[in-house]
Amino acid sequence: MTDPVTGSYPVVDVHTHVVPRGWPELSAECGGSGWPWLRIDSEREAMIMVGETEFRPIGAQCWDADTRLSDMKADGVDVQVVSPTPVFFSYDRPADQAAKVARIFNDLTLEVTERAGDRLVPFCQVPLQDPDAACAELDRSLANGHVGVEIGNHVGDRDLDDESIVTFLQHCAEVGAPVFVHPWDMPGGPRLDRWMARWLTGMPAETHLSILALILGGVFDRVPETLRICFAHGGGSFPFWLGRADNAWHRRGDLVRGRSAQPPSRYVDRFSVDSVVFDPAALRLLVDTMGVDRVILGSDYPYPLGERPVGRVVHEADFLTGDQRAMLLSRNALRFLGRTV
Repeated sequence: MTDPVTGSYPVVDVHTHVVPRGWPELSAECGGSGWPWLRIDSEREAMIMVGETEFRPIGAQCWDADTRLSDMKADGVDVQVVSPTPVFFSYDRPADQAAKVARIFNDLTLEVTERAGDRLVPFCQVPLQDPDAACAELDRSLANGHVGVEIGNHVGDRDLDDESIVTFLQHCAEVGAPVFVHPWDMPGGPRLDRWMARWLTGMPAETHLSILALILGGVFDRVPETLRICFAHGGGSFPFWLGRADNAWHRRGDLVRGRSAQPPSRYVDRFSVDSVVFDPAALRLLVDTMGVDRVILGSDYPYPLGERPVGRVVHEADFLTGDQRAMLLSRNALRFLGRTV
């Protein structure tokens, strides 16, 4: 379709999730116990279960390409980047088990996306707790048709500046695979288990912390500038508190600078964030902080905390020029995916 804003460029949503239907019993396939499983409630409704606990209700949008394409048409979206749902990352399991489940879900995801041609762009998952296994699964997935990779923002107590994760990020740069970072495994407890507080406060904080890890851990000073990496949910709370981080870097450099060569604000051109901030005022802060070329349309489709219609906040932001709006809706995503702009 031809978008009235982007013209010949496709509207691209870089933040959507998939849950294939019909995966095998994971204990038998991968070993271990306590794996997620899918309770089928009807032809178009299911529940992700963890043990006997209901984790999340899902619908056909998660596994049916035709349903996704219909919703995309309604929202004026041409292309979706389709990434795993983080509950399946399995970073807390032995690496061989996580590698097996990654292979299963990566192959099933291709079955979902192949029906839609180049309109559904698959991103794989990897066993991030083991850099060799992660690189191997990334390479296998890229060879089979995946375009990039989604990773969680940490592996237990290891953040993105951990040497093993840096090894994986360097490999992504070498093979040209874009990386989408999604927060997951947020802390719980009485204060955070109310009101979806883990999602409302924990997710933004997790993303903020992991961006700081890349900066203050010196990762951006070590990995090639060819690394294309994007953070979900507008970069969490990082854009709002960038000034605080810079102030601390200058005034308490003895504790804050870590391995970084420059203050945090000097690294905002090394990564991108999506646009899932829901309010034009928040989007203005995001664009002012990150730069208009570092904000990419995202929706968190098809989950309830996502944006529908997709791109509403970008379209409603009257401070954007037509060219800037086209950058957010299309051209920034194409650059992130390594496609010609």
